[in-house]
This record gives sequence, C-alpha cells and structure tokens, in this order.
Amino acid sequence: MYHNILVPISFDEDRDAKGAIEVAQALGAEGARITLLHVMEEVPGYAISYMPTDYINESRKAVQSELDEMAARLPDGQGVVVSGHSGRTILDWAESHKVDCIVIASHRPGMQDLFLGSTAHQVVRHAVCAVHVLR
Repeated sequence: MYHNILVPISFDEDRDAKGAIEVAQALGAEGARITLLHVMEEVPGYAISYMPTDYINESRKAVQSELDEMAARLPDGQGVVVSGHSGRTILDWAESHKVDCIVIASHRPGMQDLFLGSTAHQVVRHAVCAVHVLR
C-alpha cells in the first residue's frame, strides 16, 4: 500500500480520470494522501497574441476549481495546477514531493506514439517510484 499517491489529471475525453482516482484509492494505505495534478502546457507565443488577455489566468482558475471539486471527494486529497511540459513536470513534481506511486490514465497508443512518445510512456520510463497505468 502507498502513502503519497500522485494522479496526473488530463481533461481529454479519452483519459479515465475517475478510474485513475478509484485505483489510487484502492492502492492507498489508511490515511494516504492523494494529489490530483494537472500540468498546463505553455501556449506558444504566436498563439497567445490571438487569445483574450486573461485567458491563461481564467483557464488556470477553472482547472483548479475542477481539481478542488474532485479532490474534495477524497479523504486526504488535494488538487494542484502547475505549468510546464507534462511528462517532465509530472516526474519532477513526484520526485520533489516524495511520491511513492503515480497512477496515470493513458489513451490507446497510435502510430504517432511510436515516434513521439506519450506522457504515460515518459512517466513509466523515468519515474523513481511505482507507476500504475490505466487504459
């Protein structure tokens, strides 16, 4: 059983965030902390000029609100929003917060994943803790 579990949350339709949270709860020891983490990727400079001025701040607030709502259903849950590249940021956050298990939902890989790789693939290959992947 794990004591400090990280569940990266993607709001893509093909990711099973609810299932990942349920698995995290099942894997958690009594009193386990479960952190729901969403990584906001940087918007390219050429695209940001076409967006409303407060777009990033409003998006971040909306995501944090959604994570807080999801985390409120967990005994010792918290929602965290960070910025960065998803794979590397998940790994860095897990290491710096001494996470002992990452539960990550993944999509069914396609041809593009053979060349580009996916976030789940990067996390599995480079995490210093246990990783459970849901498909």
